[in-house]
Amino acid sequence: MFTINIAKDKVELGARAAAHAAQILRDVIEEKGEARIVLSTGASQFDTLDALTREDVRWECVQMFHLDEYVDLPITHPASFRKYLQERFVDKLPALKAVHFVDGTKENIEELTRELRRAPIDLGLIGIGENTHIAFNDPPADFDTDEAYIIVNLDEDCKRQQMGEGWFATLDDVPRQAVSMTPKEIMKCERIISCVPYEVKRDAVRRVLQAKKVTNLIPATLLKTHPDWTLYLDSESAQDVIRY
Repeated sequence: MFTINIAKDKVELGARAAAHAAQILRDVIEEKGEARIVLSTGASQFDTLDALTREDVRWECVQMFHLDEYVDLPITHPASFRKYLQERFVDKLPALKAVHFVDGTKENIEELTRELRRAPIDLGLIGIGENTHIAFNDPPADFDTDEAYIIVNLDEDCKRQQMGEGWFATLDDVPRQAVSMTPKEIMKCERIISCVPYEVKRDAVRRVLQAKKVTNLIPATLLKTHPDWTLYLDSESAQDVIRY
């Protein structure tokens, strides 16, 4: 069961998704005393994260987990997702209970896996790429691995998206590999919200929603099997959406 929420533009999308996410976090904190969230990055998440940092949440009760990161990219690089989350989320909030970044080392992945599996993840903000990837699980994605994080090779479409969003000057500058949370691990999130604005995501949205079956050639089709998935679109990304 999934829900589609269509906003007029990316700003409204971000506000709606942030309000939804904040309510989930407040409810979970009320029930359990703390909440655990996984965050994705990229240009499509700008407005959602900005709006979320302005929501009334007891952030000192929230643990944040990081979805993916390039291999061998220093945190000082403009494209580093650690840098992205530090500047756009962590630095804007009162002290979070904990922040768990991906740095790509073997020791880091082992520690992240232990922390990730201590308790359920209450909410995942999981974007969908132009090639329909979730995290950096490009097609054909590994739907079978039981690992929490794996090293993946980035396909050409993924690299073009990263360059097109302005993170890298040329295609050759985009790293060839990344550390990514796996599809199985993503699907363990109790609730998933996907924010997918922009015209460039239109085809990916169409392919995911029109697919008749789950396939690792369209990795985001896996999200349609999640019991609590909400897909947030804007008027540009939703142009081919009628009823599915």
